[in-house]
This record gives sequence, C-alpha cells and structure tokens, in this order.
Amino acid sequence: MNFPLYIAKRYLFTKSKNNAINIITGISSVGIIVGTLALFVILSVFSGLREFSLSFSNDFDPDLKVLPIHGKTFEISPQQIQLLKNTPEIVSYSKIVEERVLFFFKGKEQVTYLKGVDTNFIATNAISKNNIFNGNWLKPKSIQVVVGYGIAEKLSLGLFDFNNPFEVYVPRKGKGVIESEADAFNKINLIPVGIYAVSEDLDSKYVFCDIVLAQNLLEMNSNQVSGIEIKLKPNCDDAIVKDKIKGVFQNKVMVKNRAELNATLHKMLNTENLAVYLILTLVIIMFLFAFSGAIIMMVLDKKDNLKTLYYIGVEPKALQKIFLYQGTLLCVIGGGIGLFLGVIVVFIQQHFKLIMITNNLAYPVVFTFQNAILVVTTIITLGFLASLIASSRANRKLLN
Repeated sequence: MNFPLYIAKRYLFTKSKNNAINIITGISSVGIIVGTLALFVILSVFSGLREFSLSFSNDFDPDLKVLPIHGKTFEISPQQIQLLKNTPEIVSYSKIVEERVLFFFKGKEQVTYLKGVDTNFIATNAISKNNIFNGNWLKPKSIQVVVGYGIAEKLSLGLFDFNNPFEVYVPRKGKGVIESEADAFNKINLIPVGIYAVSEDLDSKYVFCDIVLAQNLLEMNSNQVSGIEIKLKPNCDDAIVKDKIKGVFQNKVMVKNRAELNATLHKMLNTENLAVYLILTLVIIMFLFAFSGAIIMMVLDKKDNLKTLYYIGVEPKALQKIFLYQGTLLCVIGGGIGLFLGVIVVFIQQHFKLIMITNNLAYPVVFTFQNAILVVTTIITLGFLASLIASSRANRKLLN
C-alpha cells in the first residue's frame, strides 16, 4: 500500500463535523438493522406457515402417487405388484379407487369423493393414526366407512346410527332407457365408524371405504385401480424412483410427488413469500437510498480533503474504492447485527412461544439457513450497489 492511499483510508472516513451527515448516517444504519431483522423474521414466519399449511395435506398425500395418463383407471398385474415390492426405495404401497359420488342421509345429500383403500393404506399414510376425531378406522372387507368432519357436520351424521341409513349412489355404466332407480344407480347402505378431522377443505372431501366395496360400486375389476400411493425410505431421490415405477408400467402412467400433487398450494405459498420478500426488500432499499445520500454528503463535505489527496498522488478510483468498501462494510455490519437479532427473535418464539394464535397453538416460525443466506446476500448486494453509486461521486470532475 502506498503512503498517500494509507493516509486517505485513515483520514477520509473519520466522523464528519457536519451533524446532519452523522444523523442521516445513524438513521440509515438503524434502518438497515431493523430492515434486516424484519426481513429475516418475516421469512422465518412464512417458512413456519408453509410447513404448518403443508402438514395438513401430508397426512393425505403420499411421497409418490401413480396415476393413469389417460382415463380414470389403469390395471395392475401380479407381476407389476411383485416389481413394486422388489423396489428397494419403496417402504410400502397402497392401491386406491377414487370417484365422486352422491351420499344421502336423513333427507340431506352431499356429492364428494368415495375413496376405496386397502389394508396397506394405514402403513402408507398417517391419517388413520393421527387424525381420527371420533371412532375408529374401518375394517377391511366390510361396509364400514370413515367420514370427514365437514361431511358429517353438513349431513348431521353420527356414528353407528342403524336407524337412519347412510346411503351412497353411484351411476351405473351402460346404455338404454332408465326405467327405475335401480337401473340408474348402484346403491348400498354404509356404516360410519369413524370421523377424521384435518382441515376445513380436506374434511369435506373424502369418505373412506374398503377398496373391494368401491370396486363393486364402480363396476371395476379387482385388478383395476385409480391410483397407487407409495411411501419411500427417507432421503430417497424422487426422480430415480419415478423412472423405476414408470418402467414397471411401461411408461403408461404418470408419477407425482407430494409437491406436484399440491402444485396450486405450493404456487400460492411461493407467490406470497416472494411478494413479502420484495416488499421488505423495498423498505431496505429506501433506507439504503438515505445511506447512499449520506455517503454523497460525506464526499462533498470532504471535498477539500479529497483534492489535497488527489494532488499528492491518490487516483480518483482509489478514493472511490475507499468510500465503496467502507460503505459496504457498514451495510454488512448493520445487516449482521439485524440478522443476529432476528435469529434471537426466531429462537425465542420457537422455544418460549410468546405469540399465540390460539390457546394451544403458537405462531409457527422456522429457522432455515436458506433464509439466512438469502438475507445476507440481499443486504450485501444492495449495500454494495448503494455504496458504488454514492462513491462514484468522487470523480475527476469534482476534484478539478
């Protein structure tokens, strides 16, 4: 380092004698700290809300789901079943039959999904263990059903009500003139033995029954299914398993993971997260404009000193770098303090649950390194750009 440049670094970024500059610099630094704190906390809150929202669908949606490319059903052979069993990444699988049908109880009706499941369903999904609000899970090879809380509430449906039949109507296949109800519908009386509760939307979506019962009502063959739900071993590569499953079915099916099954929900959450990030980033940019203005005022305030250093051999680019590096450093320090405070706030909420949504539910927050890296990258990038714009004011035109 040459001597003039050393003098410049030691001399230029001392505290200004202009109180207005010092006040603006202080306010801008505090704004950067507060903005960084707010950005990290809000991103952590949205990560918590995202995890909380997806936890509802995780009980219904498997790791992978095999669906037909064309039509509503496809056939599965014993050989294909054996190939699925021999796939090392697959922990369990469950065959399902799913269709929208009409339910009728005590003069009230509801059109929703009848979902036939086999005995492996309880090993593939968590609903039977964690979400039964009342009663028990259905027994195989029976006319028992498990109903969503929303459906039960709308139909005023209770459990084991043998005096009032819970009826299901499924349109029959075929052509010709319909002369009676029996010609138009397959009908059977069901026995509700359980009520599940997950979320408002999902509670009004499904009535679970045995897969054989569903196949008979829908006039399907025993090897005909609407889909196959699959549970994978932890840390499996979805793409590799997808290719294996497609190979088993000669690429006549499509395989979706949990995110693809909830593409609309993921898109909504990502859009909201992006919108909040951009709004808070705009707030930080406003503080950085003030900070950039403080650097420009510092340059003008030390104009005479800059000229002196220029005349003794310090190049304008070197003078600009001093303001650039020092300004970026102040932004990094302010951002680091804000991030540190944000981490403390997040951990306090996680462990002590100071802010509650209900008496039993704390406001969800999740600490992730991705959010921390995003915040640090944002502050460094914006701080560097603000300092670069401000430092460019120390040019030859000013010095001459």
